[in-house]
Amino acid sequence: MHFHEKPNTYVTNVEIKVSDLQRSLAFYQDVIGFNVLHQESHKATLTADGHTALLTIVQPNTVEEKLNRTTGLYHFALLLPTRRDLANIITHFHEKGVYLGASDHAVSEALYLNDPDDNGIEVYVDRPENEWGWHMDQVHMVTEPLNIRSILEEGNRNWNGLPAGTVMGHIHLSVSNLTEAEQFYTNGLGYDIVARYGSQALFISTGRYHHHIGLNTWHSENAPKLGENQVGLKTYSLRLDNEEQASIMKANLRAMGAPVIDMDGGFQTEDPAGNVVLLKL
Repeated sequence: MHFHEKPNTYVTNVEIKVSDLQRSLAFYQDVIGFNVLHQESHKATLTADGHTALLTIVQPNTVEEKLNRTTGLYHFALLLPTRRDLANIITHFHEKGVYLGASDHAVSEALYLNDPDDNGIEVYVDRPENEWGWHMDQVHMVTEPLNIRSILEEGNRNWNGLPAGTVMGHIHLSVSNLTEAEQFYTNGLGYDIVARYGSQALFISTGRYHHHIGLNTWHSENAPKLGENQVGLKTYSLRLDNEEQASIMKANLRAMGAPVIDMDGGFQTEDPAGNVVLLKL
């Protein structure tokens, strides 16, 4: 999984707001297969390998339901190490009676579901990198039916929670203006555009991954940003390579008028749609 190592700029942790911490903890442990790394009264950090924080769930003091149309999280995506792992979690979801969506994206095979607060989740496995189709600097991605039977043939029905090698593969964001988002993420944070879906979605990455971040306006064009106490995305974190990269990013962001707040080990910014990004070394 070299796409989720330095020098790439990749997602490490996603922080979401939920309406009931205990209900969400039960879901993310029993259904998704996380373990609790650290827990407080209104916050829990979840892990697959016992030491790496992948997902943080927070219950605000005053919880508000999300409006139908806001910016924020479209889904976060957990990347499993092997196709066998995907087969085993499909069997596990079936036994739990979980409603799933499923798609073949040519570069990956993916399952889709929602948590109790309708936060979107993708669980996927990448196809081998040498099977991805590139035309110049654009990767070929599709959305077609998933051959679940073919995947299940590789399973052994041995599901004991998320495998230790699970990483946060990517995040997909709902934004209000795709042109503004594109400028922020390419000119500000240095991402490359690797795929476009018409005028309403684009996919960006570093190191020729099929995408570290997805951006769309499918349900959020000109929508307001998510409220502070509304369930949904709170922050997400990106791993930076070095101090020089951080300095260049900060200069670029300030030049375009984006907020830059220094913090221990990195800095914080906010995209034009109000999604808060923590950039850490």
